[in-house]
Amino acid sequence: MSEPRQRVSLYRTVLHEGLRDDLPRYLNRDLLFHMWPVLHTLVGRTVRSV
Repeated sequence: MSEPRQRVSLYRTVLHEGLRDDLPRYLNRDLLFHMWPVLHTLVGRTVRSV
């Protein structure tokens, strides 16, 4: 996904609704770390604590 907003939306959806096997399949660790400053404001407390 080339659009940052689309990536953030996908990552948020996977973090909220994805199954355990979906995480490594759809999320890139380095991108997740890079996007975390934005994502942490969009996800719930449970996701942030995990």
